[in-house]
Amino acid sequence: MLLPIALPDTKPLIAALAFASSAGAFLLVAWPYLKRDKLEKRMRQVARERERIRLRERAILQDRHKDTMLRGEQPKKLYELIVERFNMTAKAEDGDMAQMLRMAGYRGRGPMIRFLAARILTPIAMTLAALFYMFVVMAGKTNLGVQLAATVGAGTLGYYLPLILLKNRTIKRQTSIRRAWPDALDLMLICVESGMSIEGAFRKVADEVGSQSLELADELNLTTAELSYFQDRRKALDNLGLRTGLTGVKAVVTSLIQAERYGTPIGNALRVLAQENRDMRMAEAEKRAAALPPKLTVPMILFFLPVLFAVIITPAVIQIMTHH
Repeated sequence: MLLPIALPDTKPLIAALAFASSAGAFLLVAWPYLKRDKLEKRMRQVARERERIRLRERAILQDRHKDTMLRGEQPKKLYELIVERFNMTAKAEDGDMAQMLRMAGYRGRGPMIRFLAARILTPIAMTLAALFYMFVVMAGKTNLGVQLAATVGAGTLGYYLPLILLKNRTIKRQTSIRRAWPDALDLMLICVESGMSIEGAFRKVADEVGSQSLELADELNLTTAELSYFQDRRKALDNLGLRTGLTGVKAVVTSLIQAERYGTPIGNALRVLAQENRDMRMAEAEKRAAALPPKLTVPMILFFLPVLFAVIITPAVIQIMTHH
């Protein structure tokens, strides 16, 4: 006869396993909410650092270019009197000269008056300086013909010097815009495809590209203001092409005007133009790289070959001299 075996009470064990399973399920569901997202925190830190660097670089560029643009400043009375005295007031209203100043980044009546006054004062100052140097400092050391020729040359240089500096400023400004324009087009394409308007895209691109090219950011900000102000939006876009004077910018402006006129998608045109501008920038880099060997020929002949010949021939010359 078998005796009954007393089984242990398994209810506490079952209860413990059920509690553990419930706790595990709860932790499994709640773990994404309880765990801190380090990636998101890191991305926020990176975004803040990027914004800080962008603002710092833009501040540096603004400090570097703060003396180049004096918009809205009224010209000094002395400059206005000089321009009126020499009957150059009509030139102050010349559209071609105003366009030249706008391409260099100077807008308004103040820069125009200062430029015209500089074209009057600079030759006078350089002529007086040349007269003092030739007839006082170099008195008796040179003949009269050389003195007069130097004086006339100094006056002529003083007349054309403001125009030369203005063209130099225009070239530097266009170079800065040309280098940053393909990247600006890529950003503009992203903004437009995300649903932004042209004004919003220009404003956003101006904020982002300011650390790379303050000139381009300034032009885009001005275009944004003109798009909001002018009744004819095509006029604002045309002004952007005229102020920059660049073929790539004018092509984009033409595409934007046609897209707005006929209702075609702007994103497709911007994508094609962005690719073309990148190809143009690459072709320009390849062109400069291909032009480098001919430019190095003369320096190599003048500086490298004499040293090479000296290194090769000097030991033989020393041996010959020692044998003799």
